[in-house]
Amino acid sequence: MSTIRVADLPEAEQDFIRTTLRQSTPLHELLGLEIVEIGDSHALLSMPVREQAFNSTGNLHGGAIATLIDVAAGTAAARGSGFEPGKNSLVTADLHVRYLGRPHGDQVYARAEVLKAGRQLVIVECRVTDVEDRIIAAADFSMMLVPLRRPLRPVATAKDTDPDL
Repeated sequence: MSTIRVADLPEAEQDFIRTTLRQSTPLHELLGLEIVEIGDSHALLSMPVREQAFNSTGNLHGGAIATLIDVAAGTAAARGSGFEPGKNSLVTADLHVRYLGRPHGDQVYARAEVLKAGRQLVIVECRVTDVEDRIIAAADFSMMLVPLRRPLRPVATAKDTDPDL
C-alpha cells in the first residue's frame, strides 16, 4: 500500500476516518485532531491552534502537542508494525518531547515515521511543524505490542477485542 491523502478520498470515507479518530476519545474531538495522510510506515495529522488547546498563558499547551504526537506516532506504529486489530493492542511505552518554538498560523502538523518495528517494540520519530513549516517540537516515541486487555473503565460501546489506540 502507498500513501493515502485523506482529502483525496470521497467525502463519506473522510467522514468515516474523522469519526473513527474522534468518536471513542473525547480528547481527540476537543483538540480537533485530523488525519491528513497515512502510509505504510508514516502518518501525518493536524491540529488547529485554538483556545481549547491553550494553557493559562494563552499559548499552545505542551500536553496538546504531546497528545498530537502520541496519536500521530500511534497511527504510524499501527501501520508500520505487526499490529493486528482484535488480536493485540498498541500502548505507549515512552514519549520524549523537545519543545522548540511557538507556532505561527492556525494549524500544527505532526509527521510520524516508524524507524524500526520489532516483534514487541516499535520506535517512531515525530516532528511537529506549523503552517510556515517551522519546527515546533520533535519527539522520540516507542510503543509496545501487547495482548488485548480489558479497559480500566468499561465503556458501553467498548468490546474486549478493541485495540488500545
